[in-house]
Amino acid sequence: MVVVSGLVCIYYNVIIAWTLHFLFSSFTSALPWANCDNAWNTENCTLAANHSALEENVTRISPTQEYWNNRVLGISSGIEETGTVQWELALCLLAAWVVVFFCLFKGIKSSGKVVYFTATFPYVVLLILLIRGVTLDGALEGIKFFIVPKWSQILNAKVWKDAAAQIFFSLSAAWGGLLTLASYNKFKNNTIHDALIVALTNCATSVFAGFVIFSILGHMALKLNVTVPEVAKSGFGLAFVAYPEALTLLPISPLWAIIFFLMLFTLGLDSQFTIVETVATAICDGWPALLRQKKWLVMLSIAVCCYLLAMPCLTHAGIYHVQLIDSYAGTYPLIIVAIMECIGISYLYGLRRFCKDIAMMAGYQPNYYWQANWAFITPALLTFVLIFSFVFHEDVSYGDYEYPLWAVTLGNLILVFCAIWIPGVAIFWIIVTPGSFMERLRKVTTPTDTWGPHLARHRDERYAHMANPSSGIGAKYTPNDGTKL
Repeated sequence: MVVVSGLVCIYYNVIIAWTLHFLFSSFTSALPWANCDNAWNTENCTLAANHSALEENVTRISPTQEYWNNRVLGISSGIEETGTVQWELALCLLAAWVVVFFCLFKGIKSSGKVVYFTATFPYVVLLILLIRGVTLDGALEGIKFFIVPKWSQILNAKVWKDAAAQIFFSLSAAWGGLLTLASYNKFKNNTIHDALIVALTNCATSVFAGFVIFSILGHMALKLNVTVPEVAKSGFGLAFVAYPEALTLLPISPLWAIIFFLMLFTLGLDSQFTIVETVATAICDGWPALLRQKKWLVMLSIAVCCYLLAMPCLTHAGIYHVQLIDSYAGTYPLIIVAIMECIGISYLYGLRRFCKDIAMMAGYQPNYYWQANWAFITPALLTFVLIFSFVFHEDVSYGDYEYPLWAVTLGNLILVFCAIWIPGVAIFWIIVTPGSFMERLRKVTTPTDTWGPHLARHRDERYAHMANPSSGIGAKYTPNDGTKL
């Protein structure tokens, strides 16, 4: 989880940097992507109003698409043509990391206050955009496209993989983010209640945002005299091409653009806070005596390292690097981690023991619905999605661009690098643990003597004789049978 979060926090702030670029460019009387009279436009640039006058064999390129490709990205023809670092994006990325650092350098004390704004402001903006969107002509067609299922796509492996990635991203499941933030709760916190609220709120927000997006895309399709699928792009194209173009069709478009990209910025910060906090907390908890009082230094180190490592994502081939890492680090590894979590909790640690641990905090044990999901339903469904995705896997691409073999190989190595730590750490402990193979296997699948509630007043009789848990992972491994390495 920490490895995946570490890789994602490198490129995720690049997406926030793109958002800042659009946000800063919106403070003008006329949006720069609303016309074809700029230095970055080509002869193929065509305004929406002139779309119907084009010949059938002429491909229309919107000014928004050209602004995104030529002005923001300065996109090259492929990942092999790196080019130079674009200084405007470098400054935007620096600004993004400065904001992240100062919001997190005091840990949960500082980020908790900031999140009150970053978590609630997007809902205000979404409500404003929804009211505006549903009052536009053509909004109903866009909403129909959003809510009416296409059963022909049910066997499309990419759909299932993307759906799983969306849930994992929005819920932070298998990232470690939920575990990190939950670790700051009071011990007697009802985690079952919280889990329900988080899951239901997340899904409701996604549906709510869908109505906002597709109501305005429906209006855009009507204006262009095309169908909704023709304007509804996926991935980065939705946030940085389709929706910005739709905003140009609204009255006082700069105002709506500022509101929209400010919302994207706060949404991105929320996710980045969680990702960075996960990495920092894992490092500090690993060596608490050394680093816990110097968390600001850990945060600073993460910010500086991730900023420097993101330099390739700021070049003319930057979008190809972001797409590559996102495709291989942000999907399959999360599914694998989630499956291993379910198996580890249910069959190695023990489902009964886990439920008793939850009862110590929540006051009651999870019912059979939760237990069935952890032990059978969730791992079975995720295994199906994983195998289905691998069988019908398509190599990464960006638009019409197909990545070369070396880039696809690099992507597969990223996937392996994220997942190999699970068996790698298990094999390491089996090797260094004394005893026969079966004794080693029993010891490494048994909680250590430091496992349990941190404070003595929270421990029940099962943890009455546990050792001091404050030494962190730097201490020697001690199974609960007393054997020391």
